[in-house]
Amino acid sequence: MDQADHHLAPGVAPASVQDTVHRAAATPHQAQPYRELGLKDDEYARIKEILGRRPTDAELAMYSVMWSEHCSYKSSKVHLRYFGETTTEAMQATMLAGIGENAGVVDIGDGWAVTFKVESHNHPSFVEPYQGAATGVGGIVRDILAMGARPVAVMDQLRFGPADAPDSQRVVPGVVAGVGGYGNSLGLPNIGGEVVFDASYAGNPLVNAACIGVLRSADLHTAHASGTGNKVVLYGSRTGLDGIGGVSVLASDTFSGSESASGSTARRKLPSVQVGDPFAEKVLIECTLEAFAAGLVVGIQDLGGAGLSCATSELASAGDGGMHVTLDAVPTRAEGMTAAEILSSESQERMCAVVIPDKVDDFLAVCARWEVEAAVIGEVTDTGRLVITHHGETVLDVPPRTVAHEGPVYERPLARPDSQDALIADTTASLARPQTGELRELILRMIASPNLCSRGWVTDQYDRYVRGNTVLAQPADAGIIRVPSSSAASGAAVVEGVDAKDDATTVRGIAMATDCNARYTMLDPYAGAQLALAEAYRNVVSTGGVPTAVTNCLNFGNPEDPAVMWQFSQAVRGLADGCALLGIPVTGGNVSLYNQTAGVNILPTPVVGVLGVFDDVTRRILPGIGHEDGETLLLLGETRDELDGSEWANVVHGHLGGVPPRVDLDAERKLGEILIAGSRDGMISAAHDLSEGGLVQAAVEMCLAGETGARLVLPADTGLDAFTQLFSESTGRVLVAVPRTEELRFTEMCSARQQPWVKIGIVDAGNPAGPHLEIQDVATFGLGELREAWEGTLPALFG
Repeated sequence: MDQADHHLAPGVAPASVQDTVHRAAATPHQAQPYRELGLKDDEYARIKEILGRRPTDAELAMYSVMWSEHCSYKSSKVHLRYFGETTTEAMQATMLAGIGENAGVVDIGDGWAVTFKVESHNHPSFVEPYQGAATGVGGIVRDILAMGARPVAVMDQLRFGPADAPDSQRVVPGVVAGVGGYGNSLGLPNIGGEVVFDASYAGNPLVNAACIGVLRSADLHTAHASGTGNKVVLYGSRTGLDGIGGVSVLASDTFSGSESASGSTARRKLPSVQVGDPFAEKVLIECTLEAFAAGLVVGIQDLGGAGLSCATSELASAGDGGMHVTLDAVPTRAEGMTAAEILSSESQERMCAVVIPDKVDDFLAVCARWEVEAAVIGEVTDTGRLVITHHGETVLDVPPRTVAHEGPVYERPLARPDSQDALIADTTASLARPQTGELRELILRMIASPNLCSRGWVTDQYDRYVRGNTVLAQPADAGIIRVPSSSAASGAAVVEGVDAKDDATTVRGIAMATDCNARYTMLDPYAGAQLALAEAYRNVVSTGGVPTAVTNCLNFGNPEDPAVMWQFSQAVRGLADGCALLGIPVTGGNVSLYNQTAGVNILPTPVVGVLGVFDDVTRRILPGIGHEDGETLLLLGETRDELDGSEWANVVHGHLGGVPPRVDLDAERKLGEILIAGSRDGMISAAHDLSEGGLVQAAVEMCLAGETGARLVLPADTGLDAFTQLFSESTGRVLVAVPRTEELRFTEMCSARQQPWVKIGIVDAGNPAGPHLEIQDVATFGLGELREAWEGTLPALFG
């Protein structure tokens, strides 16, 4: 190439300007479909400024997917910085990896660490429910794997339109089958999650997937390409046309209508949903862990959203800054794929590793042993540029940081909506409340409602105990997994009540709970995020776990709507401030925006996951009563007349308005300390937090979980009627069962720590007519009657 040619491409390294890049520089005015790829005019102009020329087709594809909302967080970055601003040194003490990594990692002691994260796969799961949900599970598992950890459990947080809506018959069974089909095939227990129905999610379901992994602290790996001359190895499944423009495009725009997957909206939004192969992922996991254990890997990155575009640019940007990749070496499963298609494909079950040259043969041998296809596709350079060739031509030559970490950042307009005051003023005070004689019928109606009924139809499709380390799973408040010892095999399955010390694994364990009440967040985004945090925190301590760290998945509507950005900013600040008060760090998370269909935004849904730690899981608290007849039932916390945003208002009146329950994080922390102490000292035999549905919902679920009856006596000196005591959704409350021998010790501890408590009933296992739940002066129910109401709803709806 002549020196004169260099002047055609200002800003590009002369040695790399050839062929396709050269032609792009020589044709600055050639029209390109950047708008169709989701780029704005100013974004396209900035790309040309960075490159000093117009981009090639491959460069345009890479920038478009990497600068999408899903990959670049361009609308949320300015607000997410607040998490870092509120994280203290004390909160960082146990954090080994945090925001910006594939997943957060925390030290749990004895040389062990845990990595965990929640991610969204919302839009693909509406288009193709099974594959959308399945590949959501696969993607989050690979994020955990990339940190050097063995994935040990998954969870799912699902939100759908009305349970009886026609399209729910397509979406709900497909999503549940996809979550179960992929996770079960991987041999990963699904230990918990959520299923919520609301009209705002019609046409835009939320499918959030979580994964937990375990590793030795010393074995932590991060994604970076360092060491000039080190090789870049792509391994796993072949690259195909499936998923091109997948989640990276879908999550960066709204649906214009509610057509089914066969309709025009789906075709416009997604050329091809990613297709998952869990068995390919299973061998990929084992292959990767063996490579880690043998010390063969410098850095590693999974291929998820934006595919090879993301993996190569992020590895180069986080490493020494330079990389050369040859796309001809990429194994493909479709003929004639262009460079842009290879770079944009979101084909699943793929990883990218950086390997020292003299270890490449060993790495490839490990892949061959697991029958995982692998190919050296490039090497680390010291040029500071990501250069990619295809068919002998340079098709891409960019500064990698401008792709991966220096994309556009928007300070979008935000404004508290004018309608917010009217929403808050529309309280439940004007709604008709039932008389005592109507409560029996209401209780049965409420426990059978879609948001309060049993999730057994869902969770029975998941394997909750595979690998033998599950201590608690649904319907427990939090899922608990024992940390396997380095020398132990998977062991026999452990079910509730079995002494974990009898097994070959350690008694150290981890708990996780995820929560969000989007109705509360709609009423007050700041308080709503803190209420989600408080509930997840309370769920963990209700099992005896010590809350240690937080992850999140922030699902919101169209960020170009100032009201949505106000909701988002308020929720971020509420969550960050709440974590600072509780002293637990946010280690990472996910943002999902543009959750809007036909101009209707979803309810703001900041899902919060809290990770807890156990020194000894044999001290966990069970969710069901029945361990001893006559045990005392105590209600911890204060009950107030707080029914705004409640499930009662939703189910009975279709109402949303008012002020959500008061959140008191100091009270939540104090309650947690009492439950943890009671767990460690054997003072509590069962516990269940109070949230949606209130006291009666917790009592019903504890009786059914333990197959044991109970007698409740509502306090007469509270100033609250029976209805309010039973259905209030006041926070900071837990119903506990305490052995008679421990009642005095436990209540004295509560009083000494100024924890409100009231004796509200006893466990009644000896009713000659069979187990019953009796609420004195209100109603009596046989457990069979309660179970029929609680368990019958979802099977009746979905078969």
